[in-house]
Amino acid sequence: MREEGAKLDLPPELAQGWQRLVERLAGLDSLMVAFSGGVDSSLLLAAARRVLGDRVQAGICLGALTPPWEAARARSLAAHLGVTLHEMDACELDDPDIVRNDPQRCYHCKRLRLGRLKELADQLGLAAVAEGSQADDAMDFRPGERAVQELGLISPLAEAGLGKAEVRALSRALGLPTAELPAAACLASRVPWGTELSQEALERIGKAEHGLRELLPGNLRVRDHFPVARLELAPEDLARALDESLRERIVQAVKAAGYDYAALDMEGYRMGGGQKTPQEG
Repeated sequence: MREEGAKLDLPPELAQGWQRLVERLAGLDSLMVAFSGGVDSSLLLAAARRVLGDRVQAGICLGALTPPWEAARARSLAAHLGVTLHEMDACELDDPDIVRNDPQRCYHCKRLRLGRLKELADQLGLAAVAEGSQADDAMDFRPGERAVQELGLISPLAEAGLGKAEVRALSRALGLPTAELPAAACLASRVPWGTELSQEALERIGKAEHGLRELLPGNLRVRDHFPVARLELAPEDLARALDESLRERIVQAVKAAGYDYAALDMEGYRMGGGQKTPQEG
């Protein structure tokens, strides 16, 4: 283990979690990190780089479900960390189980993406594949976790008992630009369950969100009810969105993406606002 590279000046309670993570990673000969450029996988990759050095590589599966800005961020961060990033085409829309868009979509998608990364890791002779689930994820509806278990992947953040708050705190300690990044999800999460996924729908969602992110600083989602776009905005952006000049620009951005109508959801942004879990009915 690269002892010096793994040392951080942390408060005791955070230091314990960091040490557990370091020890878990130090027990690996080599590693492939399933990387998205988000908060969790970025911390995992940064920690693995400190502990394993050149014995860690990263892989990302890109496809129609991946927001284009996430791919660019992942490339930039991997380069910043000095880690080799392998890019693969996920081809999710070739899988009818994913296109069907039912509550098990995440399982099928993770099985596809992580399965391809595991195959690549085997080809490269890497000993293990790690993904970025953290301890708080166990409290959410996450059917994709079954794919992680079936493929024999490891989840070092969760194993170290690190929740979202600890992940962000450690990211700040490491100086990662992802420390304050809002929660993210794939573009398919904007489409109601039971509505089949299509390249056209995912592209208009991505285009609309890209346009809105240039206008609004807070977290947001474009929920696809074509020809209507239901906009979920951060609470601090709801009032701003009704300002006459900004409202017109929001409408223009949404219509430029291919929608006929822009509807503002007065409940604002909330996780899972586009889909209900089976428990919610």
